[in-house]
Amino acid sequence: MRRILISVLLLLCGACAPVWHAPSDFVTSIYNGTHHYEIMTYARLTDDTSPIHIYIEGDGNAFDAYGYPSSNPTPHGTLVRDLMVRDTSPNVAYIARPCQYIMSDLCSVSDWTDGRFSADVINAVSDTVRRVAQSRPIILIGYSGGAMVSGLIINQNPDMDVRKWITIAGVLNHSDWTEYFGDEPLSKSLNMNVLPQVNQLHYVAEKDSVVPASLSARWVGAENLVIIENATHDNFSEIKIDFEY
Repeated sequence: MRRILISVLLLLCGACAPVWHAPSDFVTSIYNGTHHYEIMTYARLTDDTSPIHIYIEGDGNAFDAYGYPSSNPTPHGTLVRDLMVRDTSPNVAYIARPCQYIMSDLCSVSDWTDGRFSADVINAVSDTVRRVAQSRPIILIGYSGGAMVSGLIINQNPDMDVRKWITIAGVLNHSDWTEYFGDEPLSKSLNMNVLPQVNQLHYVAEKDSVVPASLSARWVGAENLVIIENATHDNFSEIKIDFEY
C-alpha cells in the first residue's frame, strides 16, 4: 500500500517537476516524522559498517517566478538526486525537505518560507537522518538551504556520529543572506551563528547569483572553501566531491 501511495504522490508532482526515476538499486521510503511531516527518501545501503553519505535537498520550489510563495515546494531540478546517484560509495541516501513530494495536511507555507529552518523542520530531518543511517558513521552533504539544515542538525545533535560536513552552494547564515538581497528575514527559523566543529568542506559556484561567493567567503575560512569555476547555483556538473575525512 505504501509503495502505491508513493507512486501516486510522484505522479501528482509530475506536472510541477521533470520525471525522475531512482535507479533500481535504490529503495524509496517515506518516514513519518515525530513532528507531523512525512519525508521522502531514497537509499542504497550495502554495508552495515561503512559510512553513509546523506544528501539533503535544497529549498526546492519555494517561490514562483514572480517571487510569491509557491503552493508546492517540490524541487524542479534534479541536481541533488543526480549527485546521489553518481556517488559510488557503499551507502548513499537522499532526504527531501518537509512538504516536498508529500503535502501533509499539517504543512503550511511557512514550512518552506520564513520557517524553512524552524525547530520542527530541523528536528524532523534529524530524526530521518538517524533512522536512515542507523548505526553507521555519517557524512552529511547539504545543498543550498539544505546546507543550513545539515549544519543545524550537527549543532543540535552532538551525539550524532558525523565524520564530515559538506555543503554545495550553501546558505550558512540566513540573516546575512536575506539582508544581502533586501528580503524579509526568516523570522520563524533557527540560524547557524556558529559553524559546526567538525571536518568540513564547502563548494561554491563562481557564478552563483543565489548564494554569492562573497557571502560564502564571509562565512567560511579559505582553507575549507572550494570555488568551482564557471559553475552556477544549480549547475555543478564539474564538481568532484572529496569525501575523505
